[in-house]
Amino acid sequence: MTFAGIVAAGYLLGSCPWGYWLVRLFRGEDVRRRGSGAIGASNVWRAYGRRLGLAVVCLDTLKGFVPAFVGVHAVSSLCGILAGAAAMAGHARPPFLRFQKGGKMVATAGGVVIAVAPWAALAIAAVWLATFALSRYTSVASIVSAIALPLAAAAFGYPVEVIVFTTLAAAAIIWLHRGNLRRLRAGTEHRFTWRRPAALS
Repeated sequence: MTFAGIVAAGYLLGSCPWGYWLVRLFRGEDVRRRGSGAIGASNVWRAYGRRLGLAVVCLDTLKGFVPAFVGVHAVSSLCGILAGAAAMAGHARPPFLRFQKGGKMVATAGGVVIAVAPWAALAIAAVWLATFALSRYTSVASIVSAIALPLAAAAFGYPVEVIVFTTLAAAAIIWLHRGNLRRLRAGTEHRFTWRRPAALS
């Protein structure tokens, strides 16, 4: 595949709204009418439980990882970064949902980082888990991890294009969490719970 073809494929793959599709398939509902209204793994997990939540985590991560990995190994590091960025853009505003609100790109960005900066991805996974364990807020863990991401990329000596990408990705993730930041300030943000969600009507 060419540079442009891989980037385009990344956008199409990233646009697959797995959170929406899996909830439609297995529960017959629109996940956008539950919780935060997002189609990402956090909202699916919170509203429908860990089985669907874990499935969405894996699929959303893969749709960032696959195009970035192919781009890096078939063409260049820059191609992988742009293909991953295209997947993130597709996830945020998926054309399959008429460009309406998608997910907040955390898992998809994680997949991209695994492909283009694996050591930074490992460090950020540790940051996410530690922050989540202390706070029990997925939003706080995601925001803290986003802030740490370009710092980790720089600390591990990745090239400038990776540092620029991680900086822009971090800014986009924080922007998409602005509603969560408002709820955190207001004290109305929901903490994560391992309990099964209440039965859906």
